Amino acid sequence: MASVSFERATRRYPGTSRPAVDHLDLTVDDGEFLVLVGPSGCGKSTSLRMLAGLEPVDSGRIRIGERDVTDADPKDRDIAMVFQNYALYPHMTVAQNLAFALKVGRTPRAAIRDRVRDAARLLDLEPYLDRKPKELSGGQRQRVAMGRAIVRRPQVFLMDEPLSNLDAKLRVQTRNQIAALQRRLGTTTVYVTHDQVEAMTMGDRVAVLNDGALQQCGPPRELYRDPVNVFVAGFIGSPAMNLITLPIIDGSVALGDWGIPVPRGIIGPDVVVGIRPEDFDHGGELGAEFEVDMVEELGADAYLYGRLIDGQTPVTVRADGLDPPSRGSRVRLRPNLKRVHFFGADGVRIR
Repeated sequence: MASVSFERATRRYPGTSRPAVDHLDLTVDDGEFLVLVGPSGCGKSTSLRMLAGLEPVDSGRIRIGERDVTDADPKDRDIAMVFQNYALYPHMTVAQNLAFALKVGRTPRAAIRDRVRDAARLLDLEPYLDRKPKELSGGQRQRVAMGRAIVRRPQVFLMDEPLSNLDAKLRVQTRNQIAALQRRLGTTTVYVTHDQVEAMTMGDRVAVLNDGALQQCGPPRELYRDPVNVFVAGFIGSPAMNLITLPIIDGSVALGDWGIPVPRGIIGPDVVVGIRPEDFDHGGELGAEFEVDMVEELGADAYLYGRLIDGQTPVTVRADGLDPPSRGSRVRLRPNLKRVHFFGADGVRIR
C-alpha cells in the first residue's frame, strides 16, 4: 500500500481552450478511500487516467508512495483499475478472468490458485467460478471485476464509475459492499463518480472538481456543512442547497418580512444566501411567501418544490412526510438563522 500525490498535475488536450485538469494538488493518504466527484467533463476521469498512466501529464508530477511515476508505464505503477464496463473476457470463466493478470505476470500456479480462491471467498463468487460473464448478473460481473483487481494485490485501486451500469437498488447494495471491502483490505483507493450521493456515502474524503480545477477536498460532512463556494454548495447535497441573491439593507437581508443579519465586513449591494432544504421552518404568519408547485413524497419526509412569490425564486423545502402542504398551497418560510450560509459576488463562502 502507498499514498498518492498529484503535484500541480496538468493535462491539456490539443486544440482545447482550457486544461482538462488544471494544476491539481491532491494527496491521498495510505489506506484512504478518496472519491473524485463532479459533473461530466470536470476532469475526474482524466485525473484517474493520469494516475493510471493512460493519459500523459503535460506538467506537474504524480507520485505513488515515494516514487515519481509521472513518466512510468502503466504496468510499472503497481495499480489495479476497475472500469465502468467491467472489461471482462467473455470467452473465459470467472476463475480464468480472475487469474488472467497473474498468469501474464508469470505468478506460480499454486499462488494463482490460492489468490483466486481467496478473492472468490471474499466476494461470494465461489459458486460462479466455472461460469462465463454472460451467465452472471450485473452485480456479479462487477464483483468479478473487483476480484480481478484484488488478486493482483496492488498498492492502489482505481475505480472509474464502476456502478453506473447497475440498477438503482443494486447500486446502493454494491456501493456498501465496495466501501466495506476497501476498509477490510486497507488498500489506497481512488474512486471516480458523477453521483454525489455515492461520493458522500463511500469516501473517507471527497474531492470536488469543476472545469478541471479542485474546488474543495474534505470529509463528506465538512463539504456538506461548510462548502467553500457556490459550486460546492449547489453540487453537494440532494436536493441541492437553495441559493438566493438578496440585497443588503442596513446590515441585513430580508426573506419576505423575516430579517437575516449579515456578518460584519460584508459589503453590498448584494449577497448570495444559502439555505439547505431541511433548514426551513414553514407555517405561521412571518417569513417569505412560498407557493408549492410539486410535492415529492418519500415516506417519512416530503420535498416541496416551488417558488418564492417575491421575485419568483425557485426553492426546495423539506417537510414532514406524514402531513405535507398540498400542491398549489402557499406557506411562509423562515430559515434557521444558525444554519444560513453567505457567499460573495465571486462565489466564495463568507461564512
